[in-house]
Amino acid sequence: MHPQISQVQGFTVVGITGRTSNANEMTPQAIIGKLWGRLMQENLLAKIPNRADENIVAVYTDYASDHNGDYTYTLGAKVTRESEIPAGMVATKVVTGKYADFASERGPANKVVPEIWQKINSLPKSAPGGDRTYQSDFEVYDQRARNSQDAVIDVFVGIR
Repeated sequence: MHPQISQVQGFTVVGITGRTSNANEMTPQAIIGKLWGRLMQENLLAKIPNRADENIVAVYTDYASDHNGDYTYTLGAKVTRESEIPAGMVATKVVTGKYADFASERGPANKVVPEIWQKINSLPKSAPGGDRTYQSDFEVYDQRARNSQDAVIDVFVGIR
């Protein structure tokens, strides 16, 4: 795994959110799958004004500690301005900083996304992308992820 390292200018994502942990996501109380279901079934992306592009963005923020602790997960779209936030949605900031960009394998999103995160979370601090800041991380679902059964997803983790 050789991530691309780049400087990312901070941005805002508007969407739906919940608090969870990786351990919680392995139980029936998991929320990430439910948020995805809502996003698609209720066509929530169409309700987000000032979208910057057609991508879906998932943001991980407010880490209690590291990948073993609780975090806030926001699922939605990058916006050009956050002046209008629809009822039931929130605006979440991705901080400016250095990020390691990991591309997933191609395959079903519900399989390749957890796999790439397992690899990222097992990296030693000395590896590229291993010395994480736990301020904000995000996934980008672009045109390569339109078919959820044959998708490639980019995962960006904030690094020191």
